[in-house]
Amino acid sequence: MKTIKTLALTCAIAVGLVSCSDNDNNDSIIQNDTKVLFTSNNADGNVNIYNVTNINSVMKSTLVTSATAADGIYYDGNEDLVVQASRSTLGLEGYAGVSIASSAINATVTANIMSGLNMTSPREVAVNGNFYVVADNADADGNDATKDGRLFVYTKSGNNFTLRNTITTDIKLWGIVFIGNDLYAVADTTNELAVYSNFLNNTSTTTLTASKQIAVEGIVRTHGLTYDSMTDTMVLTDIGDAGSGTDGGFHVIENFNSKFNGTANGATLAVNQQTRVAGSNTVLGNPVDVAYDGSTKTVYIAEAKNGKILAFNNISAGGNITPIYSADLSSASAVYFHNE
Repeated sequence: MKTIKTLALTCAIAVGLVSCSDNDNNDSIIQNDTKVLFTSNNADGNVNIYNVTNINSVMKSTLVTSATAADGIYYDGNEDLVVQASRSTLGLEGYAGVSIASSAINATVTANIMSGLNMTSPREVAVNGNFYVVADNADADGNDATKDGRLFVYTKSGNNFTLRNTITTDIKLWGIVFIGNDLYAVADTTNELAVYSNFLNNTSTTTLTASKQIAVEGIVRTHGLTYDSMTDTMVLTDIGDAGSGTDGGFHVIENFNSKFNGTANGATLAVNQQTRVAGSNTVLGNPVDVAYDGSTKTVYIAEAKNGKILAFNNISAGGNITPIYSADLSSASAVYFHNE
């Protein structure tokens, strides 16, 4: 997340939110704060981009891709590069030169950067520097009775994604996110959260046991997660019964690091240390991914079952609240929030 603040003598109009205030020297401070939500889906594989700078006047653009289904998504503002995990080609695909300053980005695009087609069932993407890690939720050992998955570790150099190594995990996978050098992962089919400390130090293809794993009280089955370092907030989604379209929710955990560190390995983080949003008004049935704007405490959800992109910002009390924004997106699979 980036915020750009510029000193100027006058107020100007720019794409996004522009706020101006006079100081004692009659100078003005202009804050250009463009907020963009990148989304992927399993219906057509296109990248849909929502300018959410003003949640009451959201602009949508679409990058038409050759993928027919996609999941994890990421945007690198320094390189103006959108990357998503294609579930049709089973590799990473990067689309360069997408200027989010444009008010309309409707175009057919070709991948400029591609990885090898190494994966089986790619889901979430987590990025740390030039390392792109993809969670693959396919059964790794061919035995449905064992809980496992694979993490594909790619390095980006120039216009190439190169597979460095593959890690087989001791949990089923879906959502992943880096906090520093530690990789946090949801343990799919459970209400548990795991961490692999100093994850990128594991440079060989091997099997790895979680450094720590805790249960999150109140969640039935977690899928998506995101972390905001500025506010030390973790958000986890709960898909409940995957066949139901009405029992989903999400949990907001503020002061996450102290709460996670204060919960022993194998123990449970109490629900009274979290804020839960769920109920019929939320339209949450199968929320598979989540993004978070810590500056406004806005939660963005990819709702797969009901085919929606949802936003909530009145979350402090939790409960059965109504989204402040809702847009149809069939088979929504992933969201990534970028603040420039």
